[in-house]
Amino acid sequence: MKIASPSFAAGDMVPSLHTCDGEDLSPPLKWDEPPEGTKSFALISDDPDAPGGTWVRWVIWNIPSTSRGLAQGMAKTADLADGTRQGTTDFREIGYGGPCPPSGTHRYYFRLFALDSMLDLPAGAIRTDLDRAMRGHVLAQAELMGKYRRT
Repeated sequence: MKIASPSFAAGDMVPSLHTCDGEDLSPPLKWDEPPEGTKSFALISDDPDAPGGTWVRWVIWNIPSTSRGLAQGMAKTADLADGTRQGTTDFREIGYGGPCPPSGTHRYYFRLFALDSMLDLPAGAIRTDLDRAMRGHVLAQAELMGKYRRT
């Protein structure tokens, strides 16, 4: 399974549109066919270069198994119409929080998980809850990394 974005190539700079210096819109993401038995997807985005340790920027799960991507500018609401749920980031907000490094160039990871079930996890949960709920249910994983430096 592979994940990509039409907005930036793996290892390239994330456009400011998707950062705190722009409109802070979640980037469009696309992925290919998941393994057989996939019932849902989950995605975690984080910044391992944050001064205080890894900073969680987005947690989203119960993305339908028929989905092959996420649109740009996903609504910052806990429950989406298709059953997808979003959690609370380290910004203490629901939904995507884009790159906004205090200094230097940081790496931003988007990790997609193909799961063998829907997760019984309430909207608004945090990453540790999602990590725990996914244990034993991950069929495949894909990763996209982009960088950002404030000018």
